[in-house]
Amino acid sequence: MLERNYSRVTEFKLIGFPGLHPEYYGLVSAVLFFVYLMTVMENVVVLVLFATNRSLHKPVYYIFLNVSVCDLLFSTTTLPKIITRYWFKSGTISFTGCFVQMFFVHYLGSVNSFIFFLMAFDRYCAVCHPLKYTSILKNVNVHILSLTAWIIATVSPIFLVIRAYPLPYCGSNVINQCFCDHIVITVLACTDRTPYAVPALISAMIILLVPLAFIVFSYCSILIEVSKVAGIKNCLKSLSTCSTQLIIISLYYLPRCFVYLASNAGISFSTDVRIVIIMLYSLGPPMVNPLIYCLRAKDIRNCLWKQFYKLVPPNAKVSAPRTC
Repeated sequence: MLERNYSRVTEFKLIGFPGLHPEYYGLVSAVLFFVYLMTVMENVVVLVLFATNRSLHKPVYYIFLNVSVCDLLFSTTTLPKIITRYWFKSGTISFTGCFVQMFFVHYLGSVNSFIFFLMAFDRYCAVCHPLKYTSILKNVNVHILSLTAWIIATVSPIFLVIRAYPLPYCGSNVINQCFCDHIVITVLACTDRTPYAVPALISAMIILLVPLAFIVFSYCSILIEVSKVAGIKNCLKSLSTCSTQLIIISLYYLPRCFVYLASNAGISFSTDVRIVIIMLYSLGPPMVNPLIYCLRAKDIRNCLWKQFYKLVPPNAKVSAPRTC
């Protein structure tokens, strides 16, 4: 049974990096603002390219579109508040606002994991079942699967919020983190958090490890299939079709797995190091992913060149690559 909320806490205070000296506040806020600005600009460019080029309306690019929307929303949910903490020394967040942020942090993280599952499924079908690819991954099927991912992802975050919100928060309101998540909030509750932490951990492991298990299976299957292709050149060409997805998935899962494994192995980090790692795997991929799309995905790269050459004065134009 949930405990009644006898909370004396009306707001929380985000500390960010506890060991950071005040003289570096301006620098940190500038770096975080740059990361947020680049994330917004890059993902908006991807959205505009997708909206203005019908040649990108293909299953794999619809999946990229979902990743881009999710990355944009996640950065907007987390970064502005911590930027104001260092820029304007205003790190307070309302009690309810902290739980709203917690919901979106876990919700968008879950969506990302499910979309990466779909991304791996796309490459698995393309390489291992090329003749059935167009019938399995039609645009309408991708829309249905993507929408399903966005809907199913709400279950775990809602459960976390419903369990955590009524707890009695009657002590410290200081959060040693850059945003509100389940762990940093529930450790402040004036009660034993074990009954709440264990289900949350199981839920997180399911959301993280089930898609990851399929991703590992799919790319192992792809490697086996590629190994049957005669000639190293053909093998490398087949593997290159998965390179974009592999980079994006690695940026999302590898740091998370490292943190979980290190924690279970008893490897301890200072608070600041732990927060830096969390920020790197939470906010790095949303900024880097659009660059990977443009550099590795030929159709997106060509469409980007097409838009660029439209902005170049006519007398400055040179031969553009084959566009979409």
